[in-house]
Amino acid sequence: MKLSPLFSKIEEARKNIYRFINQTPLDFSDRLSYLFKANIYLKREDLNKTRSFKIRGALNKILNILKNEKIKNLTVVTASAGNHAQGVAFACSRLNIKGVIFVPVTTPFQKINRIKYFGDGYVECRVVGNNFSETETIAKDFALKNKFSFVHPFNDYDVIAGQGTVAYEILNNFSDVDYIIVPVGGGGLISGIAGYIKYINPKIKIIGVEPKGAASMLLSLRKNRIITLDNLDNFVDGVAVKKIGSITFNICKKFVDKFYAIDEGAVAKTMIDLYQNEGIIAEPAGALSVSILDLIRKQIINKNVVCLISGGNNDILRYPEILERSLIYEGKKHYFLIEFAQKPGQLKKFVNNVLGPNDDIVLFEYIKNNNKEKGPVLVGIELQNKNDLKNIIKNLKKFNFNFKKINLDDPLYIHLLR
Repeated sequence: MKLSPLFSKIEEARKNIYRFINQTPLDFSDRLSYLFKANIYLKREDLNKTRSFKIRGALNKILNILKNEKIKNLTVVTASAGNHAQGVAFACSRLNIKGVIFVPVTTPFQKINRIKYFGDGYVECRVVGNNFSETETIAKDFALKNKFSFVHPFNDYDVIAGQGTVAYEILNNFSDVDYIIVPVGGGGLISGIAGYIKYINPKIKIIGVEPKGAASMLLSLRKNRIITLDNLDNFVDGVAVKKIGSITFNICKKFVDKFYAIDEGAVAKTMIDLYQNEGIIAEPAGALSVSILDLIRKQIINKNVVCLISGGNNDILRYPEILERSLIYEGKKHYFLIEFAQKPGQLKKFVNNVLGPNDDIVLFEYIKNNNKEKGPVLVGIELQNKNDLKNIIKNLKKFNFNFKKINLDDPLYIHLLR
């Protein structure tokens, strides 16, 4: 049987990188299997040496540059939201080469610190650009100007091949797979996995998952052309890509069975569930594959399903935001702008007549204005039961409070609460 070019590259990548990386475990999840009436396995890329699959592609690319170009005093340049950068930093230190790594200003400090740790003495980390696309442009210009080798985080066959070694490990551990669910940013991981799996067993379904606020692959495939997102939600920072690659677009179009976009709140809830139940510290991108299970529960009944936990580089300082997103998604936390008359007893009136016995005020803040008779107050309410919201709105109207509910997509939420 003739090998496909991508399959051959993945086989070569295995020989290249396995002396440097961990072959990560495939863990059976009792809780998720029971919950979804399927056999759910977690491919634990959060347990790799840089706590992400990205080390695979970065190593394979840089090793091939060294092998094919025989460059002396090599310097590599990359742009990354964080995990690919750690892979490049790891490769630079192990292979004794210099690297200049560009990351966006939205990159969590935890990831920046880990880049510096892995590349200690070998890499320089520059924080520039408001998102990956801006950072990529700056990094490419820098590499071109200085005649350095640019290591793209996803739109490169050597990088894709390195990521594709994940698929080899899945089938090597468990060949009877029905579904493989993969988080998607630029598309390098799912391209490598799909290119390998579909060559071995085309019946295995490959499912891609993106966050709704960064669904560049899904929207591009729908329009049958690569598009650039106008707006980007950086919450799932590891996959927050405005524009996918031409290589990954064509591979995904050919081999991936289905793409889904999931609400960021569902991702936050999944992160908390994984931590509280499995003890897995997943970053937002790492939780994407599990977060989609509820949407496809009917398809996967009695099936063997592998979910990629793509990374575990999460900054503990982000947990208040993660909890906030989760509670809002579950309908248990809400924000209002409420007009209070400037006279005694108004707060007591609100607490006694509007709130239920188990509802809690988590924020109460006057917004500055010059009206001495009335003043708007920003109020955050946490509910025990999401159905209590109807009663709160009913009571606000009944007791003549002027109010506005602030939703996540409301500009006021961004202005007042972020």
